[in-house]
Amino acid sequence: MLLVCFVVKHFYKTDTMAQAAQKLPETFKEPAVSEKLAGEFGLKPDEYKHILNILKREPTYTELGIFSVMWSEHCSYKSSRHWLAKLPTKAPWVIQGPGEGAGVIDIGDGQAAVFKMESHNHPSYIEPYQGAATGVGGILRDVFTMGARPIANINALRFGDPSHPKTRQLIAGVVKGIGDYGNAVGVPTVGGETNFHAAYNGNILVNAMTVGVADTDKIFYSRGASVGQPVVYVGSKTGRDGIHGATMSSAEFTEGDEDQRPTVQVGDPFTEKLLLEACLELMKTDCIVSLQDMGAAGLTSSSVEIAAKGEIGLVMDLDKVPMRESGMVPYEIMLSESQERMLVILKPGKEAEAFKIFDKWDLDYATIGHTVERRYLTLNMYGRTWCDIPVPPLVDESPKYVRPTAAQPKPATLNPQHTALPAGGLVEALKKIIACPDVASKKWIYEQYDPIVRGETRYGPAQADAAVVRLDGKQKALVITSDCTPRYVQANPREGAKQAVAESWRNITATGGKPLAITNNLNFGNPEKPEIMGQFAESIEGMREACLALDYPVVSGNVSLYNETNGKAILPTPVIGGVGLIDDARKTVGLAYKEGDTLLLIGGATTHLGQSLFAREIHGTEAGDVPPVDLKHEKQTGDAVRTLIEAGLVSACHDISDGGVLTAIAEMALAANIGAKLDGPEIAAFWFGEDQGRYVVATSTPEKITAPHITLGKVGGTALMGVEIKTLRDLHEGWLPNYMAGKN
Repeated sequence: MLLVCFVVKHFYKTDTMAQAAQKLPETFKEPAVSEKLAGEFGLKPDEYKHILNILKREPTYTELGIFSVMWSEHCSYKSSRHWLAKLPTKAPWVIQGPGEGAGVIDIGDGQAAVFKMESHNHPSYIEPYQGAATGVGGILRDVFTMGARPIANINALRFGDPSHPKTRQLIAGVVKGIGDYGNAVGVPTVGGETNFHAAYNGNILVNAMTVGVADTDKIFYSRGASVGQPVVYVGSKTGRDGIHGATMSSAEFTEGDEDQRPTVQVGDPFTEKLLLEACLELMKTDCIVSLQDMGAAGLTSSSVEIAAKGEIGLVMDLDKVPMRESGMVPYEIMLSESQERMLVILKPGKEAEAFKIFDKWDLDYATIGHTVERRYLTLNMYGRTWCDIPVPPLVDESPKYVRPTAAQPKPATLNPQHTALPAGGLVEALKKIIACPDVASKKWIYEQYDPIVRGETRYGPAQADAAVVRLDGKQKALVITSDCTPRYVQANPREGAKQAVAESWRNITATGGKPLAITNNLNFGNPEKPEIMGQFAESIEGMREACLALDYPVVSGNVSLYNETNGKAILPTPVIGGVGLIDDARKTVGLAYKEGDTLLLIGGATTHLGQSLFAREIHGTEAGDVPPVDLKHEKQTGDAVRTLIEAGLVSACHDISDGGVLTAIAEMALAANIGAKLDGPEIAAFWFGEDQGRYVVATSTPEKITAPHITLGKVGGTALMGVEIKTLRDLHEGWLPNYMAGKN
């Protein structure tokens, strides 16, 4: 397959050399610019008027397109910047917080972890395979653009009700897209989460996270360019795919929008791999001044960001841009989101050295412009100037809204009858919860991913509360997780977002790692609706509170708004991607306990069934307030559990979340393929309540556990609560493959 790719690329290179001789198509007529056209591009009337004030004239069609994508919600964060500024982003170990391609933290020994999470929600609903695949490609580039070699991928997926006619097809396309792209590039997919809810019927969520490792003295940034330096394009040719993708991602869906396939990018993981290796090799030289991935808004955002951060201007000759389609015009070239492309500012005189590397990796490239003192973006093509606009207003004067907020209505009180066990008692409840879509095994999904490529994965999907990936032959490892409970955030945005941060911290802790920092992906509905903006604002406050209390700063992230169709919003879903560190991966623990272990509950007994899976799956209600998060208790308990793991006193550990204590033990039993005999009251709240800050710990030396605890039982046998492990496994692992085969 690679041989075919190389042959095609060489053909394209020959074609590129003749490209400059192209002429503007005689049939091309630039559309007239107007306030109406600006509205079609997603600009409000007052925003268009502000553009007129900046330019002191009507913009050209190309200029209007550039303003529209740079001022889109997706690129400018115009509805969220006010609130994002509240998040804590600094710590002694933070090297780079929000504002670059990815966040960077110091992990000792001259190494840094580089990571970020991004959304590809709308594209994945329109075209599941390419939307998900290019989401993976984009986040990989965000990381290796910073100089880091990607070592792990993780994803957070939300789909609609399984009974919805589109859900099965969306799952199949998204999972295959993620698997095909990540597997081809050779980066392991080591974890993630998948939930189902009717609120995602018309707007699924595909959030992708990549973690990489770099030397602390070899971090690369988009800032740093100065006057008189060459602007170089490298990677795939530019086509017409993905034009106005950023604008499409900044608006609500309506019925029929799934036909907007031209706005979805088309990826090529083999080119991505070549680009990755070429960039990392180039970074070992002294050629680069700055570089930027052509992600959302393509060549527009990459060129504008480099110019803005360098306080310079760019003059670009678009005739020289490698193109795979004839007759393209500047509007299309600048707004295309074709994948696997980078913009590089080189040191003058270093072009030959850089181009030798690009030739080695068989990549298309061209010097398409140069940096200038005049702080304008000037675009020439076909012998004329199509764009000449000041750079600073594209960034500094993008709209910033403090939108009205409305308080979240209090959730309905949980009726006492909804705390009762069903006929059949604990056993029947366990069987139903272990097989429900949110808890059921996602093996059908993660078996399509390669979690062990590179050979450094100690714990991959479903083996531990967080993934554990060693650092190139060392026992030192990163601990990685993704977490959010959207039903909690819907019921109580502040507590729900606080819980998402706390659960991320808890999952890293339960594996034995020291939590260091987070990235986030904030998925919400239409911010122009006060109730949605209220959810967002309260969620930020909850995240801030938890990050401060847990010393767990935000170093990167993404905001995805307008996630609704025909006016119906998704559940608010602020996904938290956490990264931690452990010096010796051999000291981490997974879910699989050992024969003869004693099971202990650390963190207190459970009483809370509001918003629980028990209430939803057994009684069909999403009522009650969420379990509150006591952050002081969370930290004290987590630190105590981590100390026990470090001391070698714990053979397995699982945090308690969806489904409560009994569900956590069932997952441990399935991981070990061993049963357990449990003691406890025949009370639903004790076994299925979802109180926070708690862990099930397995130990062979219970007498040495000094942390306050409740003894739950002893590991052994072939059954749990009288249910054979084989029966539990059939229930747990059967639902998704049967569903995808159309059997349920």
